[in-house]
Amino acid sequence: MAEILGLGLTHYPPLIAPDEDKLIPLKRTLRTNDRVPAELQNPSNWPEAMRVEYGEDEGYASSLEHRARLVAGFRRIRAELDAFNPDFVVIWGDDQYENFREDIIPPFCVLAYDDFECRPFVGRDGSERRNVWGEPGDKVFNYQGHKDGARALVSGMIDRGVDMAYAYRPLHEPGLGHAILNTLLYLDYDRQGFDYPVVPFLVNCYGSRVIRNRGGSTEYSPDPDPPGPSPKRCMEVGAAAAQALQESPWRVAVIASSSWSHGFLVEKHHWLWPDVDSDRARFEELKAGDYQAWGRISTAQVEDAGQQEMLNWMCLAGAMDTLKYKPEILDYVETYVFNSNKCLAIFK
Repeated sequence: MAEILGLGLTHYPPLIAPDEDKLIPLKRTLRTNDRVPAELQNPSNWPEAMRVEYGEDEGYASSLEHRARLVAGFRRIRAELDAFNPDFVVIWGDDQYENFREDIIPPFCVLAYDDFECRPFVGRDGSERRNVWGEPGDKVFNYQGHKDGARALVSGMIDRGVDMAYAYRPLHEPGLGHAILNTLLYLDYDRQGFDYPVVPFLVNCYGSRVIRNRGGSTEYSPDPDPPGPSPKRCMEVGAAAAQALQESPWRVAVIASSSWSHGFLVEKHHWLWPDVDSDRARFEELKAGDYQAWGRISTAQVEDAGQQEMLNWMCLAGAMDTLKYKPEILDYVETYVFNSNKCLAIFK
């Protein structure tokens, strides 16, 4: 029987940039989203907690604390990962119009690549981005895949009634999409190297927005796409993955990577702050180990709360429920200014 470790963290993109650059999602939304009502351009009309967090420095002091808490969680998770010493890691992450595009959008897809060559500090337009590590914009990161593990995972899930898609090479995005790549960067925040082979497990979290929004907040079409997989289905898929991995000969860490509700998806908050109340409810359910509560959430509820990326965590929850693992919550970082609430946890 295999040994399995569960981990949960965030791949929050702005954390790559130095805090001094003040790339705060709230400021970008106020600058670029013309749907925000005029009265909410004025901080005096924001919720009190949001005004306090934004402060007199446009959130700079809060960004330092936000980073410190996340990095402390990354370090705890990396220490747990190193102590476990897996043969490979499986990472649930969303494909945000990277390889899931107009030609094919599966609900899930396992990447059975031999290796991944990535340039995380080069944007889609070829521009180089400053990063908190001060590394060259054209730096290349190389990660190993685990094709045998990926094949065994897919085969085991198909045997359990999950018609799992898989890929041996990318369609569009070279290397890795941001959900997986940022996770690897943050798990190696102190730049000690990351030598564990990687099996990305991509989820169509954005569903009705995956083509319409092309991975961002701007709507390019008024027509919604079909929905992504439901929370219940994600949990079933996670359970099948855990069962398939249990039959393997390997030690495997299974990781969910995402923030929770995203402000730029929460229309009822005028795209400014996340659904704090809904995230708190999900957090209390997780803390209590009540994974099945997540399986009773509808796709409509997920989309209303801007919790699309939580589907990655729901895959993990299904696996942890099957394994009867309990969560150790390292931190729950609540925010109004930094787009999304974040949870960091270990399961065993």
